[in-house]
Amino acid sequence: MVLKQYFYELVIVSIASPLLIGIYKDGMLIETLSSDKKTSEVLLPLLKSCLKRYDISHIIYTRGPGSYMAIKLTYIMLKTIEIVKGIKCSGCSGFELNGQAPIKAIGNLYFIKEKETIITKKFEQPVLSHFRMPKCIHDLKLDEESTPEYILPAV
Repeated sequence: MVLKQYFYELVIVSIASPLLIGIYKDGMLIETLSSDKKTSEVLLPLLKSCLKRYDISHIIYTRGPGSYMAIKLTYIMLKTIEIVKGIKCSGCSGFELNGQAPIKAIGNLYFIKEKETIITKKFEQPVLSHFRMPKCIHDLKLDEESTPEYILPAV
């Protein structure tokens, strides 16, 4: 009897609050973890828990735009896991997981995507943008780069 080998993947949204982690089995969402704590406080314990519970083969993270500190911390942790454990790390745009809505930058500036260009735009009223884990990641558009995508707004 041959046991089926499942492929588990993580999708991490750390560019905004709450931090989200989706756990996928053969590309289908099986669990979502969420925390309102800072990325620096909660990401490593959550990653350790996921790695202990599942045989993770791939990790995808939102490489930007969004919180620079969260992007940096997430990338460093994932790159370390990639080197030490051999788990592939890929990046995707935050716009892939929030329906292309504006993403908070600083103050009343938001990142928006116009065609293929990301710019900042001022909004007088706060823009509510919610990130969601897709039910299936087979069609999730991954970036060729896994390094952070820093888009610095004009201050």
